[in-house]
Amino acid sequence: MATSVKKKEAAATGGSMSLGGHLKELRNRLFVCAALFFVVAAVGIAIAPDLLQIITRLGLNCEPPYEFITTEPQEKLMQYFKIAIVAGVVVTLPMLLYQIWAFAKPGLKKSESFFFGLTMIMGLALFVVGVLFAYNITFPFMLNFMNTLEGAEYVNTATTLANFVSFAITIFLIFGCIFEIPLVTVILSRMGILNPKIMRDIRGVAIVLIFTLAAIITPPDVVSQCMCALPMIVLYQVSIFLSGIFYKKKLEADEEDDEDEEDEEDD
Repeated sequence: MATSVKKKEAAATGGSMSLGGHLKELRNRLFVCAALFFVVAAVGIAIAPDLLQIITRLGLNCEPPYEFITTEPQEKLMQYFKIAIVAGVVVTLPMLLYQIWAFAKPGLKKSESFFFGLTMIMGLALFVVGVLFAYNITFPFMLNFMNTLEGAEYVNTATTLANFVSFAITIFLIFGCIFEIPLVTVILSRMGILNPKIMRDIRGVAIVLIFTLAAIITPPDVVSQCMCALPMIVLYQVSIFLSGIFYKKKLEADEEDDEDEEDEEDD
């Protein structure tokens, strides 16, 4: 639909699209994203019991297992809606990024369009890896550590379903975002804002900030803080390597542009 509008507007204006045409195309693309969100959310509600079981399984696999309780009659139902909405947002976000890329593509250079598409794929892959890392390693480790602290062994750990689901979703989203650090570095290096020398010079400060951030976003214990900070430090090192690659490409592109400008001036 958006493509047909673009073609009609372009034909009517001799190849360029009017402001009204751009707005119509943008509206249609946003409508696609909104429709996808509601469809995924509806499907999410239908399979919410299975998704809830996948999340709570992490607590049930602990030794001793967590005991889940509800304090309100509607609490279980509300968790279904919460999971469905989060699923809708997570699935719709890649489509939204694609629609933004498709909308901006006609005004981008070929290299810019390729870089935009590459960052979208890279961002999606890193987010998925971050969530899987949290689900399989970090979150189970946190649960076991907090549930097996020495002393008061007679105390059984019971938590409300709402608190456990909120905590799990928060950790998953945090690690999904944390794993986007290399992508942010690539974008800033490509723009010339960041370079590997700066990242190496501020590495000590960055590590302190990483541990501070980890202390803020994790439970108040040293183990959880380290489990969050260590992957961030590794990702920071990876980011330095990627920054070197893409910053070099940025310099080469600038040199080519300067040469082209000199050739035009000579002509």
